[in-house]
Amino acid sequence: MSLQGRGAVAIWHDIAPEGRVEFYAWHGSEHMPERVGIPGFLSGRRFAAINADLEFFNLYEVESLDVLKGPGYRARLNDPTPWTLAAVKHFRSVARSLCRVAASRGQGQSGLVATLRYDVASGAEEAHEAALVRDVLPGLAAGDGVAAAHLLVADMEASGEVNAEQRARGGANAVPRFALVVEGWGDEAAFMTLARRELAPPFFEALGAVRPGAADVYRHQVTRSRSASGTVG
Repeated sequence: MSLQGRGAVAIWHDIAPEGRVEFYAWHGSEHMPERVGIPGFLSGRRFAAINADLEFFNLYEVESLDVLKGPGYRARLNDPTPWTLAAVKHFRSVARSLCRVAASRGQGQSGLVATLRYDVASGAEEAHEAALVRDVLPGLAAGDGVAAAHLLVADMEASGEVNAEQRARGGANAVPRFALVVEGWGDEAAFMTLARRELAPPFFEALGAVRPGAADVYRHQVTRSRSASGTVG
């Protein structure tokens, strides 16, 4: 298993041009440390688009999905700091899923990530997940230049819960039901070619995916993590 826990928060979004400087300062110095300071949160990583529909991808690793339904995380979502209230007004086109890690295969983490987010027709979720875990993820993780591959499955009820932070952003979040995350440790061009080939929408539509877009490719910007002593690094 490459991911550290059995739960994850996956967030994709844009930032309004006038809010970029504030976003970078707030996200790296306040928001990510705050999140990984919540009991059960293990690390947070932010990626920026190389070729993607939405500019930023954030992935928080947590011990389990129960952490994301628990009082620690909910308390932060419903009592945002003044800086958070100011910064999140610049968010645009937010897609956010609170997920269980259905499967994680690979040897480590890396500086390149490709994501494919999509829904599955009602009633087909279990069969789709089983096919991906059995037939798709092992091959993805074994690909040339691939460090790891993960399948994240959203808890739709928890993901759709409205909180004070979301109200400050304005507008509802999209909630992707499934997300594939593939990590690459080679050259960008080769990884992008692999992502476009292996995460091609027609293949996943044949497995029950509903309107998957093209794979989005990102490069790593920052990681904040909780150390063994409980401090944030």
